[in-house]
Amino acid sequence: MHDSSPTSQPEAETMLRFDEIGVLPEPGDNVAISSRRLETGTVIDFAGTPVTLPHTVLEGHRFVARPVATGEPLLSWNTPFARALRDLAIGDYVCTPTSLAAVSARGVEGLPAEPSAENEPLDPYELDESALNLGRQVTSVEQPGTFLGYPREQGPAGTRNHVVLMATSSRSSGFVTELARRFGDGFVVPVAHTEGGEEGTPNNLSFLLATLAGFALNPNVGAVLIVDTEGELVSGQAIKDFMAEHGYPEIRVPHAYFTRRAGFEADLTAAGRLVEPWLPIVAAQSRQEVPLADLWIGLQCGGSDAFSGVSANPLSGAVAREVIRHGGIAVLAETDELIGAEGYVLKNVRDLPTARRFLETVQSFKERVGWHGHTAEGNPSGGNVYRGLYNIVLKSVGAARKLDRDVRLDHVIDYAERMPGHGFVFMDSPGNDLESVAGQVASGCNLIFFTTGNGSITNFPFVPTLKFVTTTTRYDLLHAEMDVDAGRYLTGTPMDELTDETFALTVQVASGQPSAGERAGHSQVSIWRNWRQTAPRPGISITPDGRTTRPLTDLPPEDRDAPLPGTPLMLAASAGSLGDGVEAAPAPEAPASGAAQLASGGSAPPGAVRLLRVDERVVPEAVGLILPTSLCSGQIALRLAAQGEVERWAGDAVTRMVALPHTEGCGSSGGASEETFARTMLGYLLHPNTRMALLLEHGCEKTHNDYFRSRLVEAGADPSRFGWASIQADGGLDAVTGRVRDWFGSFTLDAPQEVQSTLGELTIALEARGPLTTETAEALALTGREIVGAGGSVVLSSRGALLNDERFRYAAFGSITPIGPTIAHGQRFTAKGWHVMRMPGTDWMETVTGFGAGGVQQVLAHVASGTLSAQRFVPVIEFSSDPETVAQYGDDLDAVASGNASEQAAVALETLAAVASRQQVPKAVASGNVGFQITRGLLGTSM
Repeated sequence: MHDSSPTSQPEAETMLRFDEIGVLPEPGDNVAISSRRLETGTVIDFAGTPVTLPHTVLEGHRFVARPVATGEPLLSWNTPFARALRDLAIGDYVCTPTSLAAVSARGVEGLPAEPSAENEPLDPYELDESALNLGRQVTSVEQPGTFLGYPREQGPAGTRNHVVLMATSSRSSGFVTELARRFGDGFVVPVAHTEGGEEGTPNNLSFLLATLAGFALNPNVGAVLIVDTEGELVSGQAIKDFMAEHGYPEIRVPHAYFTRRAGFEADLTAAGRLVEPWLPIVAAQSRQEVPLADLWIGLQCGGSDAFSGVSANPLSGAVAREVIRHGGIAVLAETDELIGAEGYVLKNVRDLPTARRFLETVQSFKERVGWHGHTAEGNPSGGNVYRGLYNIVLKSVGAARKLDRDVRLDHVIDYAERMPGHGFVFMDSPGNDLESVAGQVASGCNLIFFTTGNGSITNFPFVPTLKFVTTTTRYDLLHAEMDVDAGRYLTGTPMDELTDETFALTVQVASGQPSAGERAGHSQVSIWRNWRQTAPRPGISITPDGRTTRPLTDLPPEDRDAPLPGTPLMLAASAGSLGDGVEAAPAPEAPASGAAQLASGGSAPPGAVRLLRVDERVVPEAVGLILPTSLCSGQIALRLAAQGEVERWAGDAVTRMVALPHTEGCGSSGGASEETFARTMLGYLLHPNTRMALLLEHGCEKTHNDYFRSRLVEAGADPSRFGWASIQADGGLDAVTGRVRDWFGSFTLDAPQEVQSTLGELTIALEARGPLTTETAEALALTGREIVGAGGSVVLSSRGALLNDERFRYAAFGSITPIGPTIAHGQRFTAKGWHVMRMPGTDWMETVTGFGAGGVQQVLAHVASGTLSAQRFVPVIEFSSDPETVAQYGDDLDAVASGNASEQAAVALETLAAVASRQQVPKAVASGNVGFQITRGLLGTSM
């Protein structure tokens, strides 16, 4: 027990008044939010009574402001969010098991040994229809205002006027990114995303088509090129059909549909010719005075903290109220971030059907998440918890404050659905910020309000974002990246005054003044990601609050993607023997194709290669890696790597700088999905080609720097080998750039030295996309046998065409028996030889990313009926023996193979050797057709 009774004679100079350090969200609350870090022993004057704090209380965390008995509810905004586990006295630190663990993981001292509270259960909200307040919307202003916008033939006016290059799926994302880069002025912007690239019909097809259709019709689009790849399901035609079926208006700005049918460079030129005539047309359009009723605002929050619901969210809600009074629209989203706040949202609603639809939407989200073994409690990120949002109730009630108390909920819509009318709208979406923003933009929003506690740095390519930061301290740290200091409310500025100022700023930005995100040139797109939306298997029961009663370990391995023993199908030879007394499986009988010489590994060994000796290992390259720990730091990492490459931050120590932007680490579920994500990230940090690696956190994600420090320790790695930087904690883009530059420049490392070696030093993945001839199937088998026979490793996809081809299996292993996986997705193996990686899906970029995490250093892919994108880290080598593919896509191929299996295998081995020796750069890499994407597996969801 501790003694928190008033001290007898506190020293006056160390005593703090409660109003200097405590914030009560509502007068009736029994716990307060600390506005600064309070160390153990701090003395606080509570209305004339001095109290010594028994424990450290971090900024944004809660302490008791009125005695609470065991089992009584703890209140913020007069809403129970937890219950006391023991009698709590004034000054006691309020912490739940989750929040205490999150703070302890950050190395904070002075914490209690045990939590003082437990989360309030998420009981389903019961609507009292008889007590429902069917109120009126806020009164309209007598004389509605205007802003300077771009009038459109249909819908509202635009706040911006961009030429948009939109990929229909991930297969064209690299193409539109490179095409936009070649125009190079920020006027032409790409919409590149991760969806629709798998084989077959994606689960999120309706979301995807609705979002893409909405993007094309967004008022900020002055012209749009819609790009697909020949033969894919999510095509321009699919978008046209979807729009016609669902009654969408026609696209009335300059537009075209472009299908990639030739080489990358040839297609870039052809697509560029379509876009060029639009540039003067769009640039000649001028802003005109348009009514503020044309201002449609998406309300978002990200990197939230304890003050989000006190300062920034109420401010954004107040400004949205004023926009509605002028006839405009405000759209609230993030369904899982309103669980626990249903009563607040429905305090003022248009009618009973609207209230019911809102609750049905929330319940549906909870059920779908429950099918995956998750609950809404998985939503708060590690950064949220560390900054004082202990659970979903606190996060939700604070998030709901974007709905001003005087504003009525008018409409409830599905993700990316067109606006049904003016007023205040709720849109179903995940709590993942970028996925939610995409839905709002597709619904027609032409401006985004983004509230943040930690200082999230985000922007959409063609819709400006105004960022409201919750505290002045954080605003001062990140003022170059933030637009509004909502923290002034905490230091005495009246909310009405802040509302007037911010409303004026909103009109200015809508009229063309660049936002902070636009000035920084930062933008990202992520559409509600593909996730299984089917009910649970028999044996899994879901409780009313969405919890699964079946442990994750009881699920089939393919669902939870658990690590496998890693025993190879056939061990690799090493200098004529396998070592450790293990004998290799006998080589299969050579197929009857005239390939006996290669298959035996006797007189046609793999070609010699010039590899690099780096830190006692032999590798094809030495990479300087900047690895973002979440989606929000991805684009910044990409820019830093490009700058580091040009300015040679690491000198001669690395052969190139690479960043790996992705969509994970924040706003996605935990469990099996998180384990796969962490395993993949560690795979790249510990990859044999990685010489120097720095982790770049945004600062508020679930998987922050400290998270990966502990993961590295678990993997037996030394965290001090790696660099660590934080966009938020280091003070914004300029400060973090200096930190990253200094870290890479702080080493004196010898340049890698070339050495003569063989492909037996490497780990190669073999892949085939499209039809295979017998000769090519056998050639790929022979290629793999040569590498394994020389001491290397070969990895196959469990869902790839090769493993499903009996001709390949017989040529490689002497049997047509089906073969199962030896390693999980992204798992590193310990014994060299043939391996099969379990793949949860068929998306190409997720497949190759899993290969790389497992230690693959090159991918050799045979392609037919189309080519593939390259991966940012692992070179992808494409060859073909198909005459039609060679004729149509020859400019994108790294090699052309013909003849019998042995001749084709020789071409494959020679090309592998040339790329490994750095004598040949794969065509897709050289052209900029690159990407990187981490899978969420079969149980991952957006939250």
